[in-house]
This record gives sequence, structure tokens and C-alpha cells, in this order.
Amino acid sequence: MTSMLKPNKLKGVIAAIATAIGPDGAPDCGRSTALARFLLANGCDGLNVLGTTGEATSLSLDQRKSVMSAYAAAGLPMERLMVGTGAAALADAVALTRHAAALGFAGALLLPPFYYKGVPDDGLVAYAQAIAQATAATPIPLYLYNFPAQSGLKWHIGLIQRLLATLGERIVGLKDSSGDMAYARQVAEISADFSVFPSTEAVLMDARSGHFAGCISATANLNADLCARAWRNGDPDALKLAAAIRSLFDGKQLVPGVKALLAHIHRDQAWAQVQAPLCAYSDAERTALAALYDRLRAPAGTYARAIA
Repeated sequence: MTSMLKPNKLKGVIAAIATAIGPDGAPDCGRSTALARFLLANGCDGLNVLGTTGEATSLSLDQRKSVMSAYAAAGLPMERLMVGTGAAALADAVALTRHAAALGFAGALLLPPFYYKGVPDDGLVAYAQAIAQATAATPIPLYLYNFPAQSGLKWHIGLIQRLLATLGERIVGLKDSSGDMAYARQVAEISADFSVFPSTEAVLMDARSGHFAGCISATANLNADLCARAWRNGDPDALKLAAAIRSLFDGKQLVPGVKALLAHIHRDQAWAQVQAPLCAYSDAERTALAALYDRLRAPAGTYARAIA
């Protein structure tokens, strides 16, 4: 495999950053990149742009490219950012991954092609191979995105091993949103060089011991400072509080809830807007959620409230 591959440096607290949506349904790139800068300054080691929390699959190809370009144009540290480039259409996934590589993103996160269910491993290998081959000239590191509850497809252990044997160092890690910690641990044991990021802050102590590379979490939009204290200092009280904030969304729609709290934290109601088919929380739901959040955060001090 070519030596042009960038070193794999992503680790630690990575927020699955939300994407601001304007009243016309288009991405609000100004708000989105301002939030990125805020999160990187307030505890995040990196960001996962245009993932599930970023509502990527509800955006068009051109909209996703525009968001990606806005991050680069804003002068953000691209070596700390991965971006979701998976798509149902292979040609779209190739176009997005090429764009990510050209812009200098540190990694591309590949959701499997999610419309057809029960496809053979050969089809998923062909998908990953095509993306790798199309970006061979600018070989951006590829991370697999395992979220079978949404995609209906799983990057299972045998398939991951086959991809590593086929594509070598191009496949560098995996984000696991399955909630199956036994699976995440099995994947992490495949290779010490394979970076596994579960989707919950609760694993940060395990990550400190080297088992995982860190976490990629939606709620790190809201508790990045607490996650950073857990990751960097091993602070159990901070981790407990971060987990309590995450539990506010148990049994609720996570993405609209995260955006409702972003609107509250940053005193900017535009952040509550989501893209169809998601639905924003009602005023009553947002008020109740904000009160619970403020009550939890009170012992830890106020999270910075101004996006510069």
C-alpha cells in the first residue's frame, strides 16, 4: 500500500457534531463552523462532521459537499476532523470521499450502503474497494461506521478482517453505534493499530487504558468539557455527570434533543431546527429538557455559552 497515507492520529473525545439547518432547509454553514470552533476550544480533541447527528443522510450530495468545504474554508484544523462520506449510491460515496481527501480531512467515515438489506459480504467489500481505489491518489484514511439499527447492515468481525486483508492500511478504524460493547471489544482486539470509537462517553476510562481510541459521541456537543476532564485527567465525577447528561435522552429522539439543548446553551433558537423527516422538540419539551440539563450542570460550573 502507498506510503502517501496520512498517519492515523484521531483519538480522544470526538463530538459527532450537529449541523445547523436554516429555515429554508439548507445547511447553515456559518453556525455549523462556529460550533466546531467552540467545541474544539472547549474540550473536544476532534470532530466527526456529517454523521448521524449531523443529519448527513437528510442532505443532498451538493449540500454535504458545501458543508465540508465550509469547514476547510473556515480554517479549522482539518487534521482533527473526520467526515461521513458513506451513501446509498456508490458514486455519491466516491464523490464525497474524494472531496474529503482533497479538502484535507483526517478521515472518511463510511456508513455501508443502506437501502438493500441482507446483501452478501462480497457486495460490501466491493463498495469499500471501489471507494479505496477511487481515492488511491489521495489516500484518506477510511473508518467504518457500524450502526445496524439505522443502516440495517453490520460491519461484522469477519468482514472487517477481510477488508483489512484486502485493503490493508486504508481501513484504520471503526465507529460503533450499535451499543454492543462485547462487539466493540472484539473489534478492538483485531489489531492494536485499529482504532475503535464507541459512541458513548462511558468508555472513556477504558480508552485511557488503551483499549479504545476514545469516543465519538452526539452528547459531546453538550458536555465536551466534562468528557475532556474524564479523558485527560481520569476524573470519575466528570464522567458520571457526562453520563447523566446523556441519559436525559433515554427513550427520546436524540438528534432533535441535542439540537434543542444547543439552542439553550448558546441562546440561539435557530439551533433547534432539524431537517425533515426529524421533528424539532416542542416548546414545552425544550423547556423541560433545558431545566434538567441546567440542574445537572450546576455542580460542575457553567458551560461557556457564547459561540465566538
